[in-house]
Amino acid sequence: MDDSILIAVLMGGPGSERDVSLASGKAVLNALKGEGLNAVGVDVTDDKPVLPDGVGLAFNVIHGTFGEDGGLQAYLEDQNIPYTGAGREDSRVAFDKSLSKDVFLKAGVPTPQSEILDVSEGVRLPSIPVPFVVKPPREGSSVGIQIVKTEEEALKAIEEASKYSPDLLIEEFVEGRELTVPVIDGKPYPVVEIIPPEGGSYDFATKYPWLSGQATGSNYVCPADIDEDVTAAVQEAAVKAHQALGIGVYSRVDILLNSLSKPYVLEANTIPGMTETSLLPMSAKAAGLSFGELCHLVAEISWRLRGEN
Repeated sequence: MDDSILIAVLMGGPGSERDVSLASGKAVLNALKGEGLNAVGVDVTDDKPVLPDGVGLAFNVIHGTFGEDGGLQAYLEDQNIPYTGAGREDSRVAFDKSLSKDVFLKAGVPTPQSEILDVSEGVRLPSIPVPFVVKPPREGSSVGIQIVKTEEEALKAIEEASKYSPDLLIEEFVEGRELTVPVIDGKPYPVVEIIPPEGGSYDFATKYPWLSGQATGSNYVCPADIDEDVTAAVQEAAVKAHQALGIGVYSRVDILLNSLSKPYVLEANTIPGMTETSLLPMSAKAAGLSFGELCHLVAEISWRLRGEN
């Protein structure tokens, strides 16, 4: 792409992940400028952001609501502004854990068993026995997700999660190693292993201790210390999930690896964290890409997909 094209880095957003998005956006903006590209930052505060005149590409770094659920994509398409990342429908389906689960099952993507629990008329127990995981289906960054290991915990956890959604995804609890795999332009990148603090889980607090005030965050290993054949199976599952959802440009696929080294896909993140210490840049660095080169690559692939048409 021509380095004179004006790139607007969209950050912030009206959702619960605003502060994380601002950190990602500032990092991406500085990286693009460091690559010699013409970039400006735009702090998005509502669902009708005003972009500078002459914008040729919107670099979307708005995590969660609006930025990741197809809302921003639809708005930009109405404005005839090319943008980075997944399209409007791909974003909508990937962001909704219930819809993406259906896609995974139909495509043969390995994924934990689950059910949808309607709590619009009151809290009740699912048919899946404990242990299980309670997930509001349309939140990002593990917001509202709880692991339930006893029946005594179940109703309380479901009641808490119902504050986010009247329908909940109840998912079989798979004990194992937590992994994530970036997929960029259809190619899998090195696997990252996520190691939560002892006795904790990989939730919003351990992802972002600098926001939550928690003293200890998660640790990460990249490339993950797993056998080559297991790595290949994990990466294959990630690419299969990415392709099944029809995601364009890039994603980061979260996977659990059980004690038998079988991967289970949880979800695909279409707007993953993009600070220099986030997991996608960590994997890209292991593959030989600097953070600036990664941001430039995402812009380049997106421009090739939408800007040249």
